[in-house]
Amino acid sequence: MTFDPQQFRQQFPLIVDSQQVYLDSAATSQKPQCVIDAMNDFYCHTNSNVHRAAHHLSAKATAQYELARSNVVKFIHAHNSKEIIFTKGTTESINLIAQSYGRSHVTSQDNIVVSVSEHHANIVPWQILCEQVGCQLRAITLTADHQLDLAHASSLIDSNTKIVAIAHASNVTGVINPIEAIIALAKQVNAVTVIDGAQAIAHLPIDVQSLDCDFYVFSAHKMFGPTGTGVLYGKQVLLEAMPPWQGGGEMIKQVSFSGTTYNQLPFKFEAGTPNISGVIGLSAAIDFIGQYQLSDLHQYEQQLLEIARDELLTIDGLTIIGNKGPKLAVLSFVFDDEHPSDIATLLDQQHIAVRAGHHCAMPLMEHLSINGSVRASFCAYNSLDDVQKFLVAVKKASDFF
Repeated sequence: MTFDPQQFRQQFPLIVDSQQVYLDSAATSQKPQCVIDAMNDFYCHTNSNVHRAAHHLSAKATAQYELARSNVVKFIHAHNSKEIIFTKGTTESINLIAQSYGRSHVTSQDNIVVSVSEHHANIVPWQILCEQVGCQLRAITLTADHQLDLAHASSLIDSNTKIVAIAHASNVTGVINPIEAIIALAKQVNAVTVIDGAQAIAHLPIDVQSLDCDFYVFSAHKMFGPTGTGVLYGKQVLLEAMPPWQGGGEMIKQVSFSGTTYNQLPFKFEAGTPNISGVIGLSAAIDFIGQYQLSDLHQYEQQLLEIARDELLTIDGLTIIGNKGPKLAVLSFVFDDEHPSDIATLLDQQHIAVRAGHHCAMPLMEHLSINGSVRASFCAYNSLDDVQKFLVAVKKASDFF
């Protein structure tokens, strides 16, 4: 399908029916009608548990659920469905890796490498693991223009590094990290790589085989799907060797008081009744994205970004954070001596929805010596009119202060 911004926009009920200019897609994207319909259809016509019953409804639900897994395989170019684990989201996926792979492979002699720009979800699980096993957590710093410092990364990743966990793109600045280079550095010392793809998944084509990362994680709600649903991709050989993280139904093969044996992949890591409707919604979101070329959506978003960025740079006292290098359509900025929440409140009064605060990235704010920022994140359902309304509102806020 040739990308038509207006046609794309019309697929999103909240965007079409609201006077609000929604510029908070980095927090969660809006949902197209087809995703809403798919989830509603499941509850109206198919609602049943998966994998466990002999009746027709369960068979139908199971087929839809496993079709979704196959959809994810194709979407990120995994080898097979055994490498796709459904979780609650990026956060749970990282915690699973930390507590299953990490607890069984990392010792007190080892270290784990992240960056100062990571989301808390890619810091705290590793801190917990470090407390549990006594290992060291190291953080790659940034260059003066807010890019990942590869020279510093090279000095931190050494023979004792067991895990390198890096975001594909910053949720604060939108800067796209050089994950290929980071993965290469990790491979030199046989460290496992975990890529947080939460921000990138809806904007960049992902090929996990080409990247050759060990784990890639993301959330459905960042890519036009529902909340409470996510994906953990892991290389099969690693997942096979990892112990289960949670115990319960579905993840077992045989249970007795003399001992329990575990199910095969991917079910070993999917204890309990899953979020079936959420997974079906994720599959519908993948089908929706599949109607378009991601490169077309990304190019359009970049046009919106350039227009907004050029105008913001003309405003006295406003500084954009992460304004160089390849980046997603995200603008984080600060006003001299003004609190980000005050700016966001003034924008909200003009029906502009943006994010304000530390964006779950307190170490980055500390590194930048700021108490937070205002973040406007653009998506392909935004229009040029949205951008102009945003710019007018920011200029009014600037005049007010």
